[in-house]
Amino acid sequence: MEANAVPPYGHVIATEKWRHSSLVQSLRGGVRVLYEEQLAGADFHLPNRSCVLYVSECDVVAGSGYKRKLARYRNTSSHGFQELVLVEKTRLGEQYFSAVQKLVVFDLGLTLLPVGGQAEAAQLIAQIVHGVGRENPFRRRTSSRLLDPLVLALVQRVPGVGRVKALVLLERFSSIHQLCNATPSQLEPIVGQAAAQQIHGFFHTPTAAGT
Repeated sequence: MEANAVPPYGHVIATEKWRHSSLVQSLRGGVRVLYEEQLAGADFHLPNRSCVLYVSECDVVAGSGYKRKLARYRNTSSHGFQELVLVEKTRLGEQYFSAVQKLVVFDLGLTLLPVGGQAEAAQLIAQIVHGVGRENPFRRRTSSRLLDPLVLALVQRVPGVGRVKALVLLERFSSIHQLCNATPSQLEPIVGQAAAQQIHGFFHTPTAAGT
């Protein structure tokens, strides 16, 4: 299997180190997993031409090793794939999250998706996999590769934002970077004051003071 292989619908390709993980165990209900020794720095390939690197809480707390892993991923991931980074965002590691977010999104230009753990990551990956075959109403309107089931799934994870508001947001913001950088005042006319604050807070959780 080639390192830049795209799995068929309903499948993901994972590196061997994930074979017995809780993430893969959680995927087995509806997603079939193929295995490869290496995926050019990624942990998973998805059928929408996305590749995923998983950064655990242990990776972040342990020190700078995760930074080298992210840099390698950015420099060696498969050509033509959308590069995603799933980062565990837990109470223990929350004090580190802002620094990780800055590195991933602003310094490396990658897409960061916060998850509560491997089970939640499996749910998100399954959403993406099962959403690939569905009609994307924005695909004909723009050449942006970010307007796909991945972004729709991410935006719907924000508290108070359902499918309708997510679709409206994706009409206005053509990339995940635009949405991350949007101010509450820019979001409010689209989704209302409460949802605007929730969306902004979702992407910009501050470092806890004194921790």
